[in-house]
Amino acid sequence: MDLRKFAPFAGVAVLSVSLLAGCGGSSNNAASGGSSGAACPLTSAADPGNSQAPAGVPTADKAPKLTKTSGLKIAFSQNASNNPWRLAETASMKDEAAKQGLQLTITDANNDQSKQVSDIKGLIAQKPDALFIAPITEQIANVVKDAATAGIPVFLLDRAVDTNIAVPGKDFVSVMQSDFIQEGKRAAVQMAKATNGNAKIIELEGTTGASPAIDRKKGFDEAIKQCSGMQIVVSQDGDFTRAKGQSVAETLLQSHPDATAIYAHNDEMALGAIAAIKAIGKVPGKDIQVVSVDGEKDGLKAVAAGDLYATVECSPRFGPIAFQTMTDYAAGKPVKTLIINSDQLFTKDNAADNVAKAY
Repeated sequence: MDLRKFAPFAGVAVLSVSLLAGCGGSSNNAASGGSSGAACPLTSAADPGNSQAPAGVPTADKAPKLTKTSGLKIAFSQNASNNPWRLAETASMKDEAAKQGLQLTITDANNDQSKQVSDIKGLIAQKPDALFIAPITEQIANVVKDAATAGIPVFLLDRAVDTNIAVPGKDFVSVMQSDFIQEGKRAAVQMAKATNGNAKIIELEGTTGASPAIDRKKGFDEAIKQCSGMQIVVSQDGDFTRAKGQSVAETLLQSHPDATAIYAHNDEMALGAIAAIKAIGKVPGKDIQVVSVDGEKDGLKAVAAGDLYATVECSPRFGPIAFQTMTDYAAGKPVKTLIINSDQLFTKDNAADNVAKAY
């Protein structure tokens, strides 16, 4: 079973309803190759909002059991610590473990998949009571399956793994994440508003093989098919980092000088792209519109400053939901194999007010 098949359902319905309603809208006109958004229903659509947890998601009935409710030894395989999002996620996990008085061992794969596999094997050898994993890509499913074979309940955070290999509810208990496809759809609506439905778009993709990169692209690309004036002229992996986002954007802006917009799969790449736009003497938010996902502090500052048109939140604060889900599972309560986070949208209207509490 592919969990991504569950997550988009409600989001698609919400988007369709919002287009029919024709709510929202924006008077912001960018340099976009046209003056009318008449052919693009997204320009007058309301923010699609969060998708709801879909019906029919099974519970984790066959995964290794967690029978202890106190004195737990918990392990967490973090995939990287090279950006604010990851640091905030790790901090949230540490804070929640401290609140509950639980021992938490954390490893950092430094964005290296082979190292993450090695890290997880090392953690399995330590026989923790429960294992949290933030996968680099979906291709670490085999080592997730190894943990289950060792009798360790696994909880996936913020990204999924290949469910053709690691079976939900059997090889791992649950994956807790945002609906990445819905994030892409929400970003598409904002891009349409920013460009009045006419744009030649550079797409900065996240790490190849990572579920948010796969799904944020899918949601965005599918949504803009409704707009004849919106075209992705080139897509390239920016690895979710500011430095690579900037270097890739610099190259693509040179090879596509007619580009009028950049869609980045996260704020770090968007911030790199903004630097690249300024480096070629153009003005972000005027000559080239930028839309992204994450909602980090620097991203909100960029929205408030007008450099970034909007960013769709993808909250990294998984500590409370992760430990509550683990606690429910230990208590024998039914736990769904897919849990969807609720995130908000940051625009010029609310970004400045949220900077102080952003990560």
